[in-house]
Amino acid sequence: MEKRFTYEDYQNTAEWLLSHTKHRPQVAVICGSGLGGLVNKLTETQSFDYSEIPNFLQSTVPGHAGRLVFGFLNGRACVMMQGRFHMYEGYPLWKVTFPVRVFHLLGVDTLVVTNAAGGLNPKFEVGDVMLIRDHINLPGFCGQNPLIGPNEERFGVRFPAMSDAYDREMRQKAHCTWKQMGEQRELQEGTYIMLAGPSFETVAESRMLQNLGADAVGMSTVPEVIVARHCGLRVFGFSLITNKVITDYESREKANHEEVLNTGKQAAQKLEQFVFCLMASLPLPGHAN
Repeated sequence: MEKRFTYEDYQNTAEWLLSHTKHRPQVAVICGSGLGGLVNKLTETQSFDYSEIPNFLQSTVPGHAGRLVFGFLNGRACVMMQGRFHMYEGYPLWKVTFPVRVFHLLGVDTLVVTNAAGGLNPKFEVGDVMLIRDHINLPGFCGQNPLIGPNEERFGVRFPAMSDAYDREMRQKAHCTWKQMGEQRELQEGTYIMLAGPSFETVAESRMLQNLGADAVGMSTVPEVIVARHCGLRVFGFSLITNKVITDYESREKANHEEVLNTGKQAAQKLEQFVFCLMASLPLPGHAN
């Protein structure tokens, strides 16, 4: 069995970053497939390739640049992951979630997660943005959880609650911000379900996921959210609905990653502007909500 990261490993990475940048981020943003363009909205940027950073993994997925970018987003000090890590790349979940604990040690108090997802809710259209209200950790049902193993008390408790994983106040602010943006389609809200991937769902699986109460399906996000909540970060997140999940045996359509990225390109600017605007409603460090 591979040796787990120690608290000191996380500290070493955080200290390396703190010594190589003057930035002191309050917010961390994980950019999903095709959503790395959010980085272009940052000012005063400084970036590091993942390969430069001690203990960081490499992102192997098309549409994920593999860079950590520091800067300011609408007045808030940010660090962005331009490309995340996934279970399907062959990484154990404790490695997939490594950056989240590093962000915590950098002084980050809020994690924003974004992803490209398949729409399970029949009301959703391609290009919709879904505010994540809750998640279903399907890999967790079969023993895959990033917190498995000895608990590190310096990060959090052994049994962290997940019933309040996605910050309610930020969700309310998100709805207000969306209204102010004057988008034609309303902001959707729902439950994201994670599968391990990399294969897309069968028709039978898609129907089962709908019956479980999921509105969107993807292959990421949940492990990072679990680890973020374990170490006390405020979390909110969005799915960009890049394809409608196939639930009809007569359908000739097939899900594919290129379609996900292409749809993402068209709708991503809307989500990027949304996250940019939302930054203004985040409480500043040391201020109560």
